[in-house]
Amino acid sequence: MSAALRRLWAVVVKELRQLRRDRLTYAMIVGIPAMQLLLFGYAINLDVRHLPAAVVDQAQTRNARELVAELAQSQVFDFRYRLTTPAGIDRLLKEGRISAALVIPADFEHRLAEPDRPAVQMVVDGSDQVVQQAARQVGALPVRELLAGRAVSPPPAQVEIASYYNPQRLAPLNTVPGLVGVILTMTMVMFTAIALVRERERGNLEFLITTPLSPLELTLGKVLPFVAIGLLQTTLVLLLGYFVFRVPVRGALPDLYAAALLFIVACLALGVLISTLASTQFQAMQAAIFTFLPQILLSGFMFPFEGMPRIAQWLAELFPLTHFIRLVRGIVLRGAGLGDLWPELAALAAFSAVALAAAVLRFHKRLD
Repeated sequence: MSAALRRLWAVVVKELRQLRRDRLTYAMIVGIPAMQLLLFGYAINLDVRHLPAAVVDQAQTRNARELVAELAQSQVFDFRYRLTTPAGIDRLLKEGRISAALVIPADFEHRLAEPDRPAVQMVVDGSDQVVQQAARQVGALPVRELLAGRAVSPPPAQVEIASYYNPQRLAPLNTVPGLVGVILTMTMVMFTAIALVRERERGNLEFLITTPLSPLELTLGKVLPFVAIGLLQTTLVLLLGYFVFRVPVRGALPDLYAAALLFIVACLALGVLISTLASTQFQAMQAAIFTFLPQILLSGFMFPFEGMPRIAQWLAELFPLTHFIRLVRGIVLRGAGLGDLWPELAALAAFSAVALAAAVLRFHKRLD
């Protein structure tokens, strides 16, 4: 082996040993491909199943019950709520407890005898594009032929689809509210993690340690400016969404900014926690991306949440983005209030408290 090859081999061995000692980077090298493979191959499923739904059976006939049973067997909708009148549909949709409602009118039997008249109505949450696609599948079902035990092709339009909150089925109304959470996740977590690690690399952290600041005060002082930046980003996305894509804000702005503020705190707490685990800015950026990927893939922003396996849904419930997307879509598109969406608020508050406490304890340990 020539001297040049020996020198080259020495550098390669040195880099491999350094990577082996760098446990966080080594975990990223193995973890990111493994996570992407599992998410795309196992958790991501474009087939919509088990959407929560309600049924309003005003006919109370045998054919009506058989229709509900036939639609339930398709596994697209789970009819978890039984209502006597359509009055309760709006409240369940606004609170996010259902994605659709099947309304069987009192004159259902007469409608079955009229081929040109829709037999039933499906009310869907138009703020979710996935639900609209599932409703179109149900709308294509041959209701009369299902009950008669035969099929015709092509079937006549026998299910009337009523899309709440997005009757024109505009794609920006589904994507723009969710983009608020995606942008805040990407910027807040990464900016905070990198900013704190940069202070350590430049030696400024040692200077701050000599001050009377406690770990909690130091942590809060470093992240509070990012709260203002996050609120500014929220305002910018909402303004662009309104003036460029005509996305209205149907709910109260104070409710929306309160939800955004709590989500920003959750993202900053996660960023601070990452900064206590990373030694370099490169590691902090890698770790931020590592947390960002599963959030955007499992939160319901890109892929149908109900189509994922149960274990993937449980994992998604641990992420703040999952709950904020439900909050922002509920407030912006459905006009819901914070009281209607309090479980999502509670989940964000719990995540923020746990992540911030872990970050402060970890930061205190590193100071020692």
